Amino acid sequence: QVQLVESGGGLVQAGGSLRLSCAASGRTFSIYTMGWFRQAPGKEREFVATIRWSGGSTNYADSVKGRFTISRDNAKNTVFLQMNSLKPEDTAVYDCAAGRGFSDSAAGMEYWGKGTLVTVSS
Repeated sequence: QVQLVESGGGLVQAGGSLRLSCAASGRTFSIYTMGWFRQAPGKEREFVATIRWSGGSTNYADSVKGRFTISRDNAKNTVFLQMNSLKPEDTAVYDCAAGRGFSDSAAGMEYWGKGTLVTVSS
């Protein structure tokens, strides 16, 4: 089992920045992909970004490219999501996820954190 704990959410004005963190514990050696997904009120969960634990290759949703950066600290088993130029439409609960495969989809993730709320005011 792998446990994921997110932190860093909060309230920010449009144009501002936030950094989310996700600390992994347990059988972290089994993880190949970690990522962030988000779910806004009344909407379905959507992909935000993923990173390969080995090699560090990344993938982003078109809606966040150029504004969000996903990174990792292997020594601390932690993944970060730096969010800049935030928009009101970025308001959502952000979930950290991890999987043992190559998938970037929510269906391919096996472990989930409890989520952290990001609210962007206009």
